[in-house]
Amino acid sequence: MTAALDMAAPAHAADRAAERRAALARWGWGAAALVPLPGDASHRRYFRLADPSGRRALLMDVPLELEPIQPFLTLARHLGRLGLSAPQILAEDADLGLALIEDFGEATYTRLLDGGADPQPLYERAVDVLIALHADPHAAEVDAPPFDLAPLMVEVHLFVDWYLPVVLRRPLDAGVRRDLLALWVDLLSGTAERRDTLALADYHVDNLMVLDRPGVASVGLLDFQDGMIGSRAYDLMSLLEDARRDVPADHAHALRTRYHTSHPCDAAFEDDYARLAVQRHAKVAGIFTRLWLRDGKPAYLAHIPRVLRLLKAALALPPAAALAHCLASHCAGWDAPLPPAAEAGRWRGLTPAGTPPPRQEPPP
Repeated sequence: MTAALDMAAPAHAADRAAERRAALARWGWGAAALVPLPGDASHRRYFRLADPSGRRALLMDVPLELEPIQPFLTLARHLGRLGLSAPQILAEDADLGLALIEDFGEATYTRLLDGGADPQPLYERAVDVLIALHADPHAAEVDAPPFDLAPLMVEVHLFVDWYLPVVLRRPLDAGVRRDLLALWVDLLSGTAERRDTLALADYHVDNLMVLDRPGVASVGLLDFQDGMIGSRAYDLMSLLEDARRDVPADHAHALRTRYHTSHPCDAAFEDDYARLAVQRHAKVAGIFTRLWLRDGKPAYLAHIPRVLRLLKAALALPPAAALAHCLASHCAGWDAPLPPAAEAGRWRGLTPAGTPPPRQEPPP
């Protein structure tokens, strides 16, 4: 059986490469060279195309057995209609999980910030995109699921079932697990009813690019395929409480003030922001743990200390008081360092290792 599987994997890769080449030939890009781009936490693959005529594009390859391609296509076109810069869809074969999309180039926010660029104008532009999106009365008029309790709780399970057992070095007691999940439902139920706007669901500097375009179109948007209809607070919180990059408190305050000059702050927004911060930071801790244990990507563990700082700050706010008390009382040490990355095999048995990710779960 093992030998058969080993032979099947290269055969599948060869078949997939042939499908990519056949699709490019149909679309008039048969002579283009394909250069694979570095992967991230998702299952999608991207190839940069260089055509002899000088044309540029990206080939997006989505494994349909793991995630759908249609949400990306639908939301890319919708964001374009709203005047925002999602990659233009140049050609597609949804049945194969392949799409030819616009190439935004190399000027990612992350690359520019790492190179010493002034963060203020970059973050201000990113906030202005949210101001424009949330002001558009048509933003939520798209075939996207509600950001209701179901996807929120799918993500909470990542924290409860992947992160907690490993950091505690023991299986989670069934009663404690039940109580924690009930408290999460209480925390998120009101926020889960919001249908304010399209929430892009993974809005942070790793997924933003600088384009030579006017106004809010100067920000290129990536990884929005998991967008849902929900609270206005989610994307602003995701941008300003970034799991992978520190945003100074005074900078975050100024950016929130900028946002609220167009969308005045109210109690519901503040409440949603606090509750969703607890949910997102817990989810990310679970995802990064799973990327280490299941997917063999320990590099994400470097961000866990930042994620825990953000999570503890969110748990200290009034909406999360009951959940914070339960964690302190029944999961003492939940915020301790994870085991060394080299010890993955020792702790994998405490988690649902090997199970496929739910389709509605976005990457961090």
